Amino acid sequence: MTQNAAPLRARAEAETARLPPLLARADRLARTVMMGEHGRRRAGTGDDFWQYRPVQPGDARGAIDWRRSARSDAQFVRQREWKLAQSVMLWVDPAASMRFASQSALPDKADRARLLALAVTLLLERGGERVGMTGTALPPRRGAAQIARIAEALGAESGEEHAAPDMTGLVPHGRALLISDFLGDPDPLRAALVAAADRGVRGVLCQVLDPAEEAFPYRGRTIFQSMAGTLSHETLRADDLRGRYLDRLAARKDALASLAAATGWQYGCHHTDAGAQAALLWLYRAISEGRGGA
Repeated sequence: MTQNAAPLRARAEAETARLPPLLARADRLARTVMMGEHGRRRAGTGDDFWQYRPVQPGDARGAIDWRRSARSDAQFVRQREWKLAQSVMLWVDPAASMRFASQSALPDKADRARLLALAVTLLLERGGERVGMTGTALPPRRGAAQIARIAEALGAESGEEHAAPDMTGLVPHGRALLISDFLGDPDPLRAALVAAADRGVRGVLCQVLDPAEEAFPYRGRTIFQSMAGTLSHETLRADDLRGRYLDRLAARKDALASLAAATGWQYGCHHTDAGAQAALLWLYRAISEGRGGA
């Protein structure tokens, strides 16, 4: 097996090298995540074998797998994997605030958001799910062409300071992933999640923040300017603002978590100085399996 690993790895690297840069990075990230047991892996109608289980009261006699049962003193039923694919819709904040990075060594929030969105798309697609994007002409589909379209659509940017989530195109009773810094007006987000919940849509809010936005390390004379250039504030003692800023940020994060809980969604916060692998694994599980977590 060791002899075969090198050619396979070389072929995978060669294929990745031909992909557009964002897609290549997302593909490498997705390959590092062990998919584990997928959320669709439960008993149901399908063709693929899933597991044997002991016979239970109410099971039809024709459901018993006699060949497997003959190897033991118990009787077993052969279960197949459920083949009902989910539809997952993405929204990645295109606003100017997402282009902030406090250090040149760090990715900006938009870059990390796009990377996570595309990597989770790859994992979901490989798991048999259909993925699309809200507010675009990209209804949920599978296949390499759809992934390429999503990668291209993720490059869109807005000149607005903050953007409200566009929830058009949601599939009733489907899933959704919204990635943003969620630092703008919270009312449009609240209305969007309530409307989505009314349609049976559940999903994940992923808040992406720069570490400076979490810690507020500024001291002395500081000029704060928004990424779109429409807002500016100068202070001689930035450290005097730190306590009030941190209180407001904590209140915003608590409000997001409460909103998610009230509408059947999940909330998580990711910082751009942290590795993307752990965030991707949590996102994949939260979307495909409905698990909570921080």
